[in-house]
Amino acid sequence: MTNASILSIADVHKSYGTYPALKGVSLDVRQGEFIALVGPSGCGKTTLLKQIAGFEDATSGVIRIEGQDMAGVPAALRPTSMVFQKLALFPHMTVAQNIGFPLKLRKASAAEIAAKVDDMIQLMELKPEYLKRYPRALSGGEQQRVALARSMISSPKLLLLDEPLSALDVKLKKVLQAELKRLHRSVGVTFVHVTHDLEEAMMLADRICVMRAGRILQLGEPSDIYYRPADTFVAGFIGETNLIPISITGRSGSEVSYTSGEIVDAQKGVASSMVAPGVAEGAALMMVRPELIRRCDEAAAVDCRIFATVTEVFTKGGTVQYRARSTKGLELAIEIQGTSHLPMQLGEDVWLGWNKKDIWVLKPGEA
Repeated sequence: MTNASILSIADVHKSYGTYPALKGVSLDVRQGEFIALVGPSGCGKTTLLKQIAGFEDATSGVIRIEGQDMAGVPAALRPTSMVFQKLALFPHMTVAQNIGFPLKLRKASAAEIAAKVDDMIQLMELKPEYLKRYPRALSGGEQQRVALARSMISSPKLLLLDEPLSALDVKLKKVLQAELKRLHRSVGVTFVHVTHDLEEAMMLADRICVMRAGRILQLGEPSDIYYRPADTFVAGFIGETNLIPISITGRSGSEVSYTSGEIVDAQKGVASSMVAPGVAEGAALMMVRPELIRRCDEAAAVDCRIFATVTEVFTKGGTVQYRARSTKGLELAIEIQGTSHLPMQLGEDVWLGWNKKDIWVLKPGEA
């Protein structure tokens, strides 16, 4: 991956009648990058993908691919390929014919098509005997590989993926996610991937773009999005979290002081590097992810503690999730590695602690 931008989107608006689906979206995607677009239904992520692909025209704004303005360039002439949620394989064509179809449209020779189809089945680890079969004779995962092979055969500069794994069962989805990561690494094509699966976005993407109501709220690496969210919406959307009310009382050098009716903290201060931009004196929220909270005793060497009662226990094999309620009614989520025994029991009173290097302070806002 290089720092050069292959895709540049500048102030793109898209309206359907009076409904604004995109409200001034700007985004640069680097050559060879894997970027995921996430957000709630109706946020504009698929609309944005359609603008890039050329299936729809933007109301205003500019989309450039490799520096070329795409205004007026039809989808068939753009250096892009798209894989849809519904794979749209042609049922009357064999696997070989499906994969080679984009080259047939470009009037490539039969020998060139056959050679590139062979390359694609090796890349996608499909068995040669599948070439003469029809899509209905393949499993869901095999059909997905065929759709990816068809999308890659014309050597696109940008591969656009619109939730292609959403209809698969959990086990098969995990396999295909690994295949998608391998494919991206081996071919070096830039991927723009729309998904509702936040874990998938965290696993696959170099950067994640969080959208809401036609706008981009935050763009960053997965760890930044997860541990340093721009606001409370991003914090709650990208995984479960705890938002504990505090009050900012002042700033001194590199430290921000605070008070809290919930948190036991002898220092009552956090490093300013752990405070989001725009947080002012007054009401604020201390964010701490569930996996960063642990059971401790009253004298434990942790920076912050809360006394609470365990209200729910959820065992998930690899992890155990707890819900606890503080003496003042604050609800907390805790997640630990799964064990053969439960370290906390339903109804038990416990001290829960965490360290300040693991927190992030946000402005209050809509979650």
